[in-house]
Amino acid sequence: MSEVFAVIGMGYVGLPVALALASRFGDTIGYDIARDRMEELRRGFDRTGETDPGILSKSALRLTEDPQDLRDATFFVVTVPTPIDANRHPDLRALLAACESVGRALRTGTVVVFESTVYPGLTEEICGPTLERVSGLRCGSDFFLGYSPERINPGDRLRSLGDVVKVVAGQDEATLARIASVYEAIVPAGVHCAPSIRVAEAAKVIENTQRDLNIALMNELALIFERLGISTRDVLAAAGTKWNFLPFTPGLVGGHCIGVDPHYLTAKAEAVGYHPEVILAGRRINDGMGAFVARKAVKLLAHRALPVPGARVGILGLSFKENVRDLRNSRVPDIVRELAEFGVTARVHDPMVDPADALAEYGISLSSREELLELDCLIIAVAHDAFRRLGAERIASCVRSGGILMDVKSMLDPRSLPSDRLYWAL
Repeated sequence: MSEVFAVIGMGYVGLPVALALASRFGDTIGYDIARDRMEELRRGFDRTGETDPGILSKSALRLTEDPQDLRDATFFVVTVPTPIDANRHPDLRALLAACESVGRALRTGTVVVFESTVYPGLTEEICGPTLERVSGLRCGSDFFLGYSPERINPGDRLRSLGDVVKVVAGQDEATLARIASVYEAIVPAGVHCAPSIRVAEAAKVIENTQRDLNIALMNELALIFERLGISTRDVLAAAGTKWNFLPFTPGLVGGHCIGVDPHYLTAKAEAVGYHPEVILAGRRINDGMGAFVARKAVKLLAHRALPVPGARVGILGLSFKENVRDLRNSRVPDIVRELAEFGVTARVHDPMVDPADALAEYGISLSSREELLELDCLIIAVAHDAFRRLGAERIASCVRSGGILMDVKSMLDPRSLPSDRLYWAL
């Protein structure tokens, strides 16, 4: 059968999927409720920086904010965000709103594939019944569910949508075959057919949980080595000479996946009577690293006999990781807030981030690099390539003689820095 595709959510995940479907199959609708975002995409501008403007302008993708346009679709792909709330519980509002929009457009024979990260069982236990309620159709006979977890890695130019094996699942064999044939057409790396939707959901949520725990281990080791007076970078370089040592490094863990997905898994685990210990311990360590960096800065200022209240402190980087514009769940604001508790107003510079987004999301007014002068302390929080290109000498020049240079990501070679600056790395 000839499919008409509709991708719900035109963010980091949805836009690449929609463009790939439009390129391969033609008739594809890209839907989002964010009018500003859609207007930008129509002009060929992707604020995430993940899509080439030329691809956008040449694509046959139909962009719309009108839910009525979804009635043409026979194959839906839902890619809306699934964040956590202030209590670190799953926040399903965007997902349920997407189900409402899709439900009103459903017709007999339609497939709805979810790519949003969820806990095992959510697609069939919550999304399916919501679609049934809104549409008046029966799940499994009138319309069909599928799941294919997103594997987009923002900022990664080497591994795009088509370069990573796509896990797919359907609620029955015919649906699985239909979903697999679609993704096989847009993912040259191939597909992996999971035996059930629940397995595919679990596979996604543990990918980031595993990474979260490995980074948490590195962060805890860094805290230990800090007390022992040992360089974490030197320890990892030595340990990394063994072939099976995993190359994880300490740092700030934020973003829309690694810092969020473990909470979806623990929410489901607790619902079935199991209280996770290792997963939550890793989360506590990673969530506390921003405050640790800030307190270390205060201690170093005091050690250098520099005044703490009113100290001139600069921070390089605000996005949640290097070379992306995404601010979601960045841990850098934790540093800013903790420093403020000691009377320090930090100046934050990030050339990747839209100043309006920084102000709206965190109340942080970004500073230009030229404003980071004669600093008592400079914290390199995010290792953007733009900062690497500056070089150690220009970065060090932001710090006054006798000041402190803190390198959270061990980006700099301390041997290339002036001897009158104190260098510290996580």
